[in-house]
Amino acid sequence: MSLQDELTQLRDQALGEIAATADLKALNQVRVNWLGKKGPLTEVLRGMKDLTPEERPVVGALANEVRDALTEAIATRQTNLEAAALNEKLAAETLDVTLPGRATAQGQPHVLQQIIESLEDQFLGMGYQVIEGPEVEQDKYNFEMMNLPKDHPARDMQDTFYITPEILMRTQTSPVQARTLESHDFNAGPLKMVSPGRVYRRDTDDATHSHQFHQMEGLVIDKHITMGDLKGTLLAVARNLFGEDHDIRLRPSYFPFTEPSVEVDVSWNAVTPDMNPEDIEWIEVLGAGMVHPNVLRMAGVDPEVYGGFAFGLGPDRFAMLKYGVEDIRNFYLNDVRFLTQFDQKG
Repeated sequence: MSLQDELTQLRDQALGEIAATADLKALNQVRVNWLGKKGPLTEVLRGMKDLTPEERPVVGALANEVRDALTEAIATRQTNLEAAALNEKLAAETLDVTLPGRATAQGQPHVLQQIIESLEDQFLGMGYQVIEGPEVEQDKYNFEMMNLPKDHPARDMQDTFYITPEILMRTQTSPVQARTLESHDFNAGPLKMVSPGRVYRRDTDDATHSHQFHQMEGLVIDKHITMGDLKGTLLAVARNLFGEDHDIRLRPSYFPFTEPSVEVDVSWNAVTPDMNPEDIEWIEVLGAGMVHPNVLRMAGVDPEVYGGFAFGLGPDRFAMLKYGVEDIRNFYLNDVRFLTQFDQKG
């Protein structure tokens, strides 16, 4: 058999094997077997040394044609196998575009933040400013300017986190009022403000107490402010949070920074004009009173000219009352199952 016949036979056999390969691994093995250094095509070409000078160019050209044919066939088969593998993978990973998408959970403000923002919106609508201040405070503003000198017995009511003898974690948001009152220019108009924020006290955490909680204190200073102005303001606040059919009552109390001072109760049940007063259920919600003259004097305000009222309420307490939450710690555990009960409208 001549070398031309051997080359033609090898070409036909190799093309058959190439066409029969089922995957890329088998195709690579066919390429090595036929075109490698030890392949049959290379063995045939080694016999060209025995050919006459006239036969060598003819056999060489045929050998190149066979090699090119096998190389092209392998490349074509590789392309077809890769396409088939990709189609098979796509078929296995087909997405059903008719399936509904996964719902994305939408966040919302914390229930306490909702209460605070609701109160802020109401007071802004009544002409108040919302003013914040530092949580690490001076004893001067936290106690002394609130008519609580260092030897005042009422300081025993405040179990305080002291950092130094003169620096502490504020026990109330009243220091913001003291700072604002001290710097306010009454020639520009009256002072009407609320100061929301976190406060800290050395308390044992339980269902109704926390070492950290929220307060919002209000202060109004102007000429001719009366207790009637205070009651009207607090009634509007209570009805905004609990409903228009609720009422409030004021009971005498004592706070060092107000005189007279009152405890404020809100009716737990709806109040109707013909209701027997004994059937109204009252719950204490905040403290208030007319600003003590000493507080005004220490801020450089003449109590003979100016007066006003102050009040302090707890958003945590309001949230417990409004939603019937029995344990204040639930607000701070970040349990999504609990927090998602209070939607933005709540």
